[in-house]
Amino acid sequence: MTSKLRVILEIGTKGRRVVAAATDWPGLDRWGKTEDDALEKLSAYIPRYVGVAERADLADDFERQRTIEVVERYPGSSSTDFWGIAHVPSEIERDVLSPTDLDRRIDLLRASWAYFDDVAAHVSAELRPQPRGGGRSRDSIIRHTYGTEPENWSKKVGVKTPLDVVLTPEGLTTHRQEYADAIRAYNAEGKPARTWPIQFLIRRTAHHVMDHAWEMEDRDLTS
Repeated sequence: MTSKLRVILEIGTKGRRVVAAATDWPGLDRWGKTEDDALEKLSAYIPRYVGVAERADLADDFERQRTIEVVERYPGSSSTDFWGIAHVPSEIERDVLSPTDLDRRIDLLRASWAYFDDVAAHVSAELRPQPRGGGRSRDSIIRHTYGTEPENWSKKVGVKTPLDVVLTPEGLTTHRQEYADAIRAYNAEGKPARTWPIQFLIRRTAHHVMDHAWEMEDRDLTS
């Protein structure tokens, strides 16, 4: 680990949105309309990510990395511009992870899952409407987050958990264990998750979980 917070920037094809990601800390991704805007938003979420680092027993390492260093800029896609979500792996993420680094990232992914579960257990059932009105309820966000994982990501490493299974406590626990085991197996063989490198798969999974955890926190109506 370096003493800097290493950040990669994915730039949409038309430059409408830029995604900034802390490449060593899965789940810490934010987007902005410019590079500076994306980096500013990422910086604002660093204190909120501490809860993930703590759950992974990596709080001290994370605390030492407060100075951002942009280590790669690379072109994204039209989807980057539209969604403000990473859609293209960086060159850094194409490297096969060492067993130690893989263990660390899986610990952070598990910490992201735990963070989400904790938020979901404590926020109000009805959430504050989003700026333009509407928005999912807590239970809808939970269903979406749990269901999207096997539908879009874990299946890339052969884990195809049915929705009705992943929505049960026991099924969710089993799914997550099988997903982590499959990530380890693919990485050990140097295999990508279909067209995605393993690093990118972990990052996208953690980002989706954290994005919705933070959404619930921001929209919570609990006094």
